[in-house]
Amino acid sequence: MLQGKCIVLGVSGGIAVYKAVELLRLLTKAGADVHVIMTRNACEFVTSLTFQTLSGNPVHTELFNLSQEQEIDHISLADRADLFVLAPATANLVGKIAHGIADDLLTTSIMATKAPVLVVPAMNSNMFENAIYQRNQRQLVEFGYHVMEPAMGSLACGWEGKGKLPDPVDIFAVAVSVFTPKDLLGCHIMVTAGPTREQIDPVRYISNYSSGRMGFAIAAAAQQRGADVILVAGPTNLTVPVGVRCIPVFSAKEMHTAVFEHFDDVDVIVKAAAVADYKPVDSKPQKMKKSSEDLILYLEKTSDILTELGRLKKNKVLIGFAAETERLLAHAAEKLQKKNLDLIVANDITMEGAGFDVDTNIVRFLHADGKIEELEKMSKANVAQQLLNRVALLWKAKQS
Repeated sequence: MLQGKCIVLGVSGGIAVYKAVELLRLLTKAGADVHVIMTRNACEFVTSLTFQTLSGNPVHTELFNLSQEQEIDHISLADRADLFVLAPATANLVGKIAHGIADDLLTTSIMATKAPVLVVPAMNSNMFENAIYQRNQRQLVEFGYHVMEPAMGSLACGWEGKGKLPDPVDIFAVAVSVFTPKDLLGCHIMVTAGPTREQIDPVRYISNYSSGRMGFAIAAAAQQRGADVILVAGPTNLTVPVGVRCIPVFSAKEMHTAVFEHFDDVDVIVKAAAVADYKPVDSKPQKMKKSSEDLILYLEKTSDILTELGRLKKNKVLIGFAAETERLLAHAAEKLQKKNLDLIVANDITMEGAGFDVDTNIVRFLHADGKIEELEKMSKANVAQQLLNRVALLWKAKQS
C-alpha cells in the first residue's frame, strides 16, 4: 500500500506521543520507509529508542547534526520525503509553521520540503478553540497543508471536548489517501456491508457469517479516492472508516429502508452486504422456552433489494456480489443478467482465503458485456481498489 514510500513522521511534545508509536508501526507494516523527527519536548514523553527500534532508522532530534559526512539532516529528509506526517502536532508547532518559524530540526525540515504535509493536531480543547490557533490552522489549509481534525473525548488534562489525537488507524487511512488518485471526486457512492439479523425472539435470530470486511474496505477506498460515501452496515465489530457516513441497520427490512431513502442521492451503489433471504413469519416478543416438542419455524422471503435497485437504477452504476459454493460463473452470470447489474464480484467461499470473516479474497469480475476477469488472491483492501478502478470507468462512461 505504501511500499517504497519515504515518510517523515514528525513528533512534537504532548501526552499523545504514545499514539505516534502505533502510527509508526502501521506505516512500516504497510511498506513505508519511515524516518522520525522528534522535538526535544517529545523526547520527554517517549524515548527516541522506541521509535528507532520500530522504524529501523536513526531518530533525528538535533538541527546541527551531520548524518553522513556532508549530508545535512533537514535538507536530506526534506528532499527524500514523499510525505510528512505531524502527529501529534501541538498548538506551538502549528503556530510556528503558519508563520514560517524554523528554529528546530522539525520546523526547518518542513520549511525545506516540497512533499505534502499532513498535520494532525492534539491539544487541550480550549487551546484548540482559541481564535489565534484556529486562524493558524486555517492558514495551513490555505497554504495547501492537509489538516486532520482532532477527535472528541476525554483529554489528559481532565477536560472533555475536541482535541484528542485521532486513532492511529484513522491517521494511517488519511495518510494513505494523500497518495491516492482522486478519480472519484464528485461521485456519490453507497456501499452496503455486513450481515442482517432476522429476529426469532429477543435472544435468537437468523443470520450468516459475513463480517462486513469487504464492504468496509470498499467504503474506505472510495472515500480515499475522493468519493462522498454512505455506508449502510449490518451488525459488525468493525470501525467505520474515517470520512465515511455510516447508517447502522439490523434487519433486511431496515437495510431496504435505508438504501431507498438515499437512492436518489447517489451515482453508484455497491451492494456488498449479505442480506438474509428469509425471515421468521412470526417474531416472538418474549423468549421462547424449550419444550419436549420439536420446533417448526416458518419463514418468508425478505425483499430482494438488489432486484429492486436493478429495476430502478436508470443511469446509476450498480455492482453486486455473488458468494457461491458451486457453479460459480453460472450462478454469477445469471444474477448479473437477472438483476440488471453493470458488474458482479463473484467468489467461491469454499476456497481457502476467499470466504467470510477473513482478510483476503479470491474474486472474479463479470461485466455486463460478457467480459470476465480473474484476480489472484489478495487482501480485501486491494480487491476494493481493483473494483473501484472499474467503478471509476463505469461512472465516467455514464456521465459522458
